[in-house]
Amino acid sequence: MTEKNYGLGRVLEPKGMVPAAAWKIDNGRELGERELRVELERIQLEWDSFQQICSSCSYDEERVRLKIADIIEKRGKLHNPFTGSGGILAGTVEAMGRKLQMETETEVYPGERICCVTSLTCIPIYISSIKEIDYNYGQIVCEGYAILFETSSICPFDRILPSAGALAAIDEVGSLFGAYQLAAEHENKNIVVIGRNAFTVLLYAAAVREGMGYRCSITAVIDKDAKELLKRDEIENVMKPLIESVCFVDLTLPVETYEQFQREASHLTDVDQVIVADDIFGAETLAVMMVRPFGDIFFSSVLNHYLQAQIVAESIGKIVSMHASDQYIRDCPEFALKIVRDIRDRLEAVDQAYARAKKKTKVSAGRARSIALGAAGREDGFIYQSPVTRQMVEEVLNVARYDCNVIIQGETGVGKEKVLSLIHQNSERHGCPCIKINCATIAESLAESEFFGYESGAFTGASSGGKPGYFEMADNGILFLDEIGTLSMNMQSKLLRVLQENQFYRVGGTRQVSVNVRVIAANNVSLKELVDQGKFREDLYYRLNICKIEVPPLRERREDILCLAESFVQNWAQKYKISKELSPEALNCLYEYSWPGNVRELENIVHRLVISSRGNVITGSEVEDILSENTFGDMVINIKKQLDGSSKVDFHQLMDRQEKQIIEYALKREKTTRKAAEFLELPQTTFARKKLKHGL
Repeated sequence: MTEKNYGLGRVLEPKGMVPAAAWKIDNGRELGERELRVELERIQLEWDSFQQICSSCSYDEERVRLKIADIIEKRGKLHNPFTGSGGILAGTVEAMGRKLQMETETEVYPGERICCVTSLTCIPIYISSIKEIDYNYGQIVCEGYAILFETSSICPFDRILPSAGALAAIDEVGSLFGAYQLAAEHENKNIVVIGRNAFTVLLYAAAVREGMGYRCSITAVIDKDAKELLKRDEIENVMKPLIESVCFVDLTLPVETYEQFQREASHLTDVDQVIVADDIFGAETLAVMMVRPFGDIFFSSVLNHYLQAQIVAESIGKIVSMHASDQYIRDCPEFALKIVRDIRDRLEAVDQAYARAKKKTKVSAGRARSIALGAAGREDGFIYQSPVTRQMVEEVLNVARYDCNVIIQGETGVGKEKVLSLIHQNSERHGCPCIKINCATIAESLAESEFFGYESGAFTGASSGGKPGYFEMADNGILFLDEIGTLSMNMQSKLLRVLQENQFYRVGGTRQVSVNVRVIAANNVSLKELVDQGKFREDLYYRLNICKIEVPPLRERREDILCLAESFVQNWAQKYKISKELSPEALNCLYEYSWPGNVRELENIVHRLVISSRGNVITGSEVEDILSENTFGDMVINIKKQLDGSSKVDFHQLMDRQEKQIIEYALKREKTTRKAAEFLELPQTTFARKKLKHGL
């Protein structure tokens, strides 16, 4: 029997990889004999990927569209390189290869509306336009096509069902089926669903009812911030009669919430099964406290603090059964669609309520607190919350174990030295020296003697006893070369020789010095770009580039802004022996700023806020004042830099740059195009045209 086609022929680079692991695949429209082309209708992105894309673009719809288009252009698939995740799609079968034999029980034919459950990390896709971005479900309504293979998992997609809700339900299908099975097999009678929004809680309640009918009692425990989007009575109305009661609580305060239940709702302190349906820091602790001994806790994903719950249970001496089942099972989509059909009216009511509610792109007070608390993701002083940073930290910890050279790349101020510290503290050389050198500060005439040392009398002014260089100082440890791209080609050549032979001569010396040094290099400009420009030796680049760590800019990992800001406030407050905290409005202002100076700029701003704010609580207006001053000051400094020391100035180029900065400043200050245009006293159409011109 011929092996089924799973897209191996579409892999472009690197060859020999499967489509899911490949960096780039062919998304050409021409159809192979054993392929199927789908006209796109709607895409459900994995929630972590959707959040990362939106937050990195400050929820600006045009920038979100461009970001998605950029990912597809570079990769040929919708595979977010920062989160490593994709999504699923819905559309209509457009054409089929003549030898196609799909692994599906139902017949597939052109014109049929289907859902593809196979991850978009391995599906060639092309999007010609994005017509709508649905922030509530994490979906895009789009035009374009996708190429499916014989092994791609598909199911019919009923046209009468609410598209957004049905696709979101199918994306949750493995977990929904797992929650249904657990409740039915254990005959759990008292069940709690913990979630962030009405839609998710509804799905899991319906899945439980499918297995238990009305032989059980279901209570919804919803994060109180859900009321910011929908009114309390709207949420309660769509829940009944699937769910007997709804409790709105601050899930970031689990102990306080549990004590409240003890006083007011004792039936919630000894339940048979708790379903943790969302990634909310604190929900796992509340679940452990609520469930009875030997009861069941079900996690919709292992990412929802599953391991943390195990530690909590152990710490309070409670034995519970923990389950997670987010893997796709072939028969599950029909189960999800049945649930959607059963609660169709309720889902439509949620959709209508979402449509009536004003979209919220800001971080709610509770969410801000959840992110800040969840930053207990700390590794040797490296504080983070973003999934992007978590993935990078895991990569760094893995690389640290291998005694190889490493390149750390990232913009100025992103925290490259923090990454170095992580590597050093988790490597075999952690007890040995870590010598940090900024190559940009070393004069060319002194570079050789600084790196390799010199013997007595090697040159005029040389110390009588000679001097060891950086390599000798770092022997058996790590030598960190920051801004390595600033070294001259001559010095690069000498550095290459030492890396190859682990030996060198001191300046003026005749004896070879042997060293055992791990070199970690960093640069704020891609070394590969410098190689292509002829400014960096290619052989040195490949000698250093055994492993490469990309440190994303702060704007690409916005969840980190909140936890870092909270940490900086605590550190400065402790130093000055005062009490300070950031208000939710202040956290929002920090969250939405673009941070061109990255973590270094954030720390500087927080330091200024701690000193300048008069009260114990730093307000949003105080943050806005400093950020606006910072942005405008940067514009003036940039003009001065461009004029100082220049023999000639291109007036038109200078004015074009300043126009871009002014438009960017107005957008940051006023948040919307309309208000920014009013601030600059420009017609909105003129402002929009200039914004588009500068790619803002």
